[in-house]
Amino acid sequence: MNNPIPCRIHTRVSWGFQIVAAAILAQTLFFKFSGAEESKYIFTTLGVEPWGRVGAGMAELVAVGLLLSRRYAILGSILAMGVMSGAILSHLTRLGIVVQNDGGLLFTLAIITFGSSAIVTWLRRYQIPIVGDWLPAQKATCAAPSESTAHAH
Repeated sequence: MNNPIPCRIHTRVSWGFQIVAAAILAQTLFFKFSGAEESKYIFTTLGVEPWGRVGAGMAELVAVGLLLSRRYAILGSILAMGVMSGAILSHLTRLGIVVQNDGGLLFTLAIITFGSSAIVTWLRRYQIPIVGDWLPAQKATCAAPSESTAHAH
């Protein structure tokens, strides 16, 4: 019989990091979709204004929705890591750590979002389509309540 306490903690930790990543991504959407000067500057510097800004915003919006769903959080975390990889790489190669005197805030938020998403991906790795099927030990440790109670009776 599985011990549900570690599973509850596991789930709560995952949700905590999901909310952190989703909150950071969500708060940046306004700037991307409203065409804020800082966003325009970033994407102009990268040579992809306006379609890159809008495209990144749409990808981030989808990631937020997925991160906040129980069933698809793993897909949201993977998408968020992909988007944040691009942001981090852009900061390291073209933008610099500090963008328009922000003190490195945007870079720091990208690192936090990537890290939070990486933790969610690790905690929910058994839910990754196709790959997760190769991880039966983790799945058995934190099986869904319906699966564990079905075997107990």
